Amino acid sequence: MFKIGLIVNPVAGIGGPAGLKGSDGDDIYQQAKDLGFESRATQRAELVLGVLNELADSLEFITCSGSMGEDCFTRSTKSGLTSLKYTVVYTPAEQAHTSPEDTIKAVRRIAEEDVDILLFVGGDGTARDVCSAVSSKQPVLGVPAGVKMHSGVFAVTPKAAAALVSDMVQGGLVSIAEHEVRDIDENAFRSGIVKSKHYGEMLTPQEGRYLQHVKCGGMEIEALVLDDIAADIIEQLEDDTLYVLGSGGTTKHIKDVLLNEFQCELNNTTLLGVDLFLNNEFVAIDVNEHELHEWLLKYPSRLVVTIIGGQGHLFGRGNQQLSSRNIQTIGLDNICIVATKSKIKTLEGRPLVVDTGDDMLDQRLAGLRQIITGYDDRIVYPVEYL
Repeated sequence: MFKIGLIVNPVAGIGGPAGLKGSDGDDIYQQAKDLGFESRATQRAELVLGVLNELADSLEFITCSGSMGEDCFTRSTKSGLTSLKYTVVYTPAEQAHTSPEDTIKAVRRIAEEDVDILLFVGGDGTARDVCSAVSSKQPVLGVPAGVKMHSGVFAVTPKAAAALVSDMVQGGLVSIAEHEVRDIDENAFRSGIVKSKHYGEMLTPQEGRYLQHVKCGGMEIEALVLDDIAADIIEQLEDDTLYVLGSGGTTKHIKDVLLNEFQCELNNTTLLGVDLFLNNEFVAIDVNEHELHEWLLKYPSRLVVTIIGGQGHLFGRGNQQLSSRNIQTIGLDNICIVATKSKIKTLEGRPLVVDTGDDMLDQRLAGLRQIITGYDDRIVYPVEYL
C-alpha cells in the first residue's frame, strides 16, 4: 500500500483574488474574509484526489481533521468522485483559521506514519512551514494554492501533482532532487519591492529525465552512467565507516573504480560476493553472513546494493549474506540502492521485491525508496511487500 500524507492550508491563497498580494497574517486573512473571499485550497486538493481515485485500491492517505484535509475526502466521497481510504492523525485547535504551528505539528505527526510522500496544499508560506519541520529524506510535493509561488517544490498544477504521484505509485521513472524553498517579504511586495529569501531545500519528485549521457536514440551509455554512480558513492565516503558492497554488475563496477581510485592493497573484488571497504581500503572480500555480522559489530556501516535486472529483487536472491539481522544492524536509513535507469526500465513498472525471510523487515522495507541512477541523480521507486 502506497502511503500519502496530505496537509491542506485552508487559508492559503485567500488574499490573492482580494488583491492583497498574499495571505500571510491574521489581518490579511480577516480583510479577505470581510470582502467575501475564500481560499481555493480545498478545491485544489480535491482535484488531486479525483485524479488519484483510479488508484484507490493501492493508496492510503494520512491526513488532518476538518479543513486541513478530512473535508476534502468527505466532500469528494459524498459527490461520488472518490472512494479513497484515509486516516486522521492530527486535529488543529481552530479548524477555519489554522496557524503555521498547526502545519508544523501536522508534518511531525504525519512523519510518524512513515508516508511515502508528503503532499501539502498551499503557497510559499506553507512551504516554509513544511520545510522547517520535515526530514531531509522525506519526499515532499507542493500542490499550488497560494498567491506567491517562488519555491521550486511545487508541481505546475494540481493535476500535474497527481500525475507525478500516479507515476510513482505505478513504478514510473520519477527523478527526485532537492529544490529551493523561497518566500518574499509581503509587506515589501505590497510596496512594489520584490525581496525573495531562501529558507532551505526539500526533496521533491519531478518528471523522469534523460539528460545525461544519451545517444540520439535516447539510450543511456551504460559505462558512463556507471562511472557517474561510482563518483556519487565516492563523494559520500566517510572515514571509519564500513561500506558493504553487495553482489551484481553495477556494484562490481563501483568496486573496481574504488580499487583504481585508492590503489588498494587487496587488488581484486568479486562479482557475486559481498566485499567490505573501510578507510580507502578493501578489508575483506567475499564475506559470508557470519563474517559480515562480526564486521558490522565493530563499525558504523553503509550498504550499497543493486537490483537483479528483469526480476527486480533487492534482497533474498543472490545476496543472502545480507540477512535480516545484518540489514537491521546496518539500519534501513543506511541502505543505498544503485541502478541505471535502463535496468529499471526493464522492470516495465513492476515494483522491487524483498524476500529477507523476515516478514516484519520486509514490511519495513516496502514503500518508496531512493535509487542513485547517476552522479547527483536519483529517482524514487516502489518496493513491494508480498
